[in-house]
Amino acid sequence: MPPLNEASSIAALLLNKCASINLISKARQLHALILTSIPATSKSPSVFNNILSMYARCGSIQDAHIQFDKMPERNIVSFNALISAYSKYHHLAHLAFHLFAELQSECLRPNGLTVTSLLHACSGINNQVLGSMIHSQCIKFGFLYDVCVQTSVLGMYSNCGVLDCAEKVFFSMQDKDSVAWNTLFFGYLENGKTVEGLQLFDTMSRTGVVPTNFTYTTLLSACNRLRDHLAGKLTHSKVIVSGTALDLPLHNALLDMYSTCGDNETALKIFRKIKKPDLVSWNSMISGYANNGDGVMAMRIFIQFGQSSRFTPDEYTFAAVISAIGSFPAADYGKPLHGQVEKVGLGQSVYIASTLVSMYFCYGEVESAQKIFISIPDKDVVLWTEMIAGNCRIGNAENSIRFFNGMLQEGHKADEFTLTSALSVCAEVATMRQGEMIHSLAVKTGYIVEMTVCGSLADMYAKIGNLAAAELTFSSVTEPNLKCWNSMLGAYGYHGKAEEAFKMFSDILQDGLKLDHVTFISLLAACGHCGLVDQGIFFWNYMKENGLEPSLKHYSCMITLLSRAGLLEEAKNLIMESPFGDECLQLWKILLSSCVSKGNRTIGICVAKQVLGMDAEDSAANVLLSNFFASTGRWGDVSEIRRKMRGLMLEKDPGLSWLEVTNSTHVFSSSDHSHPQYDEIRAELHRLQGNLTVNTVRNRFNSID
Repeated sequence: MPPLNEASSIAALLLNKCASINLISKARQLHALILTSIPATSKSPSVFNNILSMYARCGSIQDAHIQFDKMPERNIVSFNALISAYSKYHHLAHLAFHLFAELQSECLRPNGLTVTSLLHACSGINNQVLGSMIHSQCIKFGFLYDVCVQTSVLGMYSNCGVLDCAEKVFFSMQDKDSVAWNTLFFGYLENGKTVEGLQLFDTMSRTGVVPTNFTYTTLLSACNRLRDHLAGKLTHSKVIVSGTALDLPLHNALLDMYSTCGDNETALKIFRKIKKPDLVSWNSMISGYANNGDGVMAMRIFIQFGQSSRFTPDEYTFAAVISAIGSFPAADYGKPLHGQVEKVGLGQSVYIASTLVSMYFCYGEVESAQKIFISIPDKDVVLWTEMIAGNCRIGNAENSIRFFNGMLQEGHKADEFTLTSALSVCAEVATMRQGEMIHSLAVKTGYIVEMTVCGSLADMYAKIGNLAAAELTFSSVTEPNLKCWNSMLGAYGYHGKAEEAFKMFSDILQDGLKLDHVTFISLLAACGHCGLVDQGIFFWNYMKENGLEPSLKHYSCMITLLSRAGLLEEAKNLIMESPFGDECLQLWKILLSSCVSKGNRTIGICVAKQVLGMDAEDSAANVLLSNFFASTGRWGDVSEIRRKMRGLMLEKDPGLSWLEVTNSTHVFSSSDHSHPQYDEIRAELHRLQGNLTVNTVRNRFNSID
């Protein structure tokens, strides 16, 4: 046994060592050394408290609790150490409250650290009731004016979403430091009150409180959510002017803000300034390029990540890069990436599975998408929605509705994206009953207030022919966004209500919204339905003057408008001036169809040569050519076209009709005998035809009388 002075020195040295240990193996070695090196008489509660704290810091709560139970004498520090440890783990937070009750039973008085840890536990489990009880304990024990305790109460209410209580606590604080401001600021953002958060930051700036790195990080997150590029750049300038040293979280917040706002060039400059980018940094860059449609750069950054980073790609990395490669060949990028996902053991990630399903639908590999969907045991709403939307994109509406119903039967609650996808399906196949059921579900779940759902409802009702219901849905929105306006514009376009569409265009301008490509597609379509050439030319020029380059759909609308009005030469010139003239058969087919109906042989022959030169085997184009030659009396050419079609086994894609009976949609095409109730349907048609014949004869007989 060493002398007393030497033992005290050893004890002090060993206890100081406790504060730096964070590996459980080292902690147990040090614990054994303390037991053998410090005399029993020297083992005060502080020795045991240090050991307990050491175990808690190493994450071994079980060892910490064993040490706690063995302590011959426990004080408030002992309880606080273990309560603090339990409060950090959501699944163990309830044990912190058991310890609090035990503390009181041992007649110990809690201090500020006790209630701070308990409030942290309430935040972790999102329990406002327990939090309010601890708040009352703070008042009872006189901690109401302790800034740390007040900030913890504020944080608890913010995390639990009770912002009115958080505000009362905040405004009652005498000395608000940056932590208190940051806590409420962050609470606003987490609870969807981004604008209020920005207003709070302005107030904070006026009071002279110096923003911290966390303040700027939170502020950039707010700009990110609002997609406010200008506010984000102003925040960045404030960081530079203030001389704040950028830590990694602040760097990543800048990356995320610039990427989300579409400024990948600035994001890349910031990324290159980070000495040691972490996985979040790499993911922000990859997802930034992916979200902004630059798949080449997203893939390039991903390859660079694999070559130079010490980190392993996680599910967010793979999800970002997979979502970026939709336009690339599946064999070149998609399938190899899928192979990497399986190789690193992330094949069961529902997050990655959603992007893989979307990717395979883009490639038209429906079977692969189906296999991935089936392989995921714990499917979430996002994965179900991808299957609904994917089947809708490929024209399989029946499967989309089946997946939607299957999702509900599995107990999942439809969100705004699921409802929007399902309504899009109903709009495409005009299933009124199913659409009305989904409308009812939107009302029941509260998503009827979401702009995307309202826009999809208006679109669905318009396409199934119920314009009044579309107008009623739209009128229920107090502050419609551009998607809602566009949906209603499209509705008026479908129904040939050009004047109403033009009035709505004026209303959009008065509302101060920035018009997009969809707005002008709807306006041009409305002009096309009503043959309003001058108005169509006005909107065409207006769009280009406002910096919107016409897409293929705009050219299609404009050429349809000009062709139907008999302005075939102008339509032909517009196609030739467009960037799609040499590659898009669809535009030439629109013009050829009008040449047939107008009997214009001169332009028709020119267009026919163009069509044959682009795709001599296109079935729809050959049918149009046959009709054109027939309309101009060139029967030899008609025979040649039809002979070629027979030789190439070309058939025109049949038109489809569908009938909605109860909850099922039945699809029919000409000469289709595949329906399981074909014989019964045919018998019923014969019966109806018989009734029609009898009624026709009776009516004629009555008219003679």
